[in-house]
Amino acid sequence: MAANTKLVLPSPNGSTLTLASMGKHTLAGCLRNCLAVAEYTAQLGGSVAVIPAAGERWEDGTLRPAIEDLIGAGAIISYLKGTKSPEARAALSVFKDVQHCLDSALFSCSSGKELTERGFSEDVKLVAQFNCSNAVLKLRDGAYLNQSIIADNVVEQSCRVRRRQ
Repeated sequence: MAANTKLVLPSPNGSTLTLASMGKHTLAGCLRNCLAVAEYTAQLGGSVAVIPAAGERWEDGTLRPAIEDLIGAGAIISYLKGTKSPEARAALSVFKDVQHCLDSALFSCSSGKELTERGFSEDVKLVAQFNCSNAVLKLRDGAYLNQSIIADNVVEQSCRVRRRQ
C-alpha cells in the first residue's frame, strides 16, 4: 500500500463501542499497528483495557463473535507489560496460536470467508499484514486522529466514526 493511503475498514459494532468510550483514551488497534499502539499505550501509563468483543452480525442480525478481533487484541496484548487478566491471556493464546499463519487464519474464519465471497479478498490480505503501520489512531472529538510523530510534527489524519445505520 502506498504511503499516505487512507484505509477505512468499517465495523458497525466497533463504531458503537467507540462512541460509548468517548471521554476516555480510546485507540484503534489491529494486527497492522499492534506494536505502535502498545508503545503509545505504555507512554500513557496506568491500566489498559483491550476490548476485542466488537464482533459482527450474521445475516439474521444476531451477534457473531469475530475471531479476527480476538487475534488483533492478542497481538496488541503480546507487546504490553504487566499483569494480564484471564481474558487477556486467552486473547494472547489465540494470537500466539495463529501468529505464524495469519493469512490462513483470517481467510478461514467466518468474516474472511464472507469477505472473500463478496469479492473483498484484498481487504483480508490487508488486515492480515503484521506491524506494517506506525499509525496510532486516537479518538478525539468523534474522529480517530493519527497520533504518529513524524519529525516532531503530529500527523492528524482522521476517520469519522459513524453510528450503524
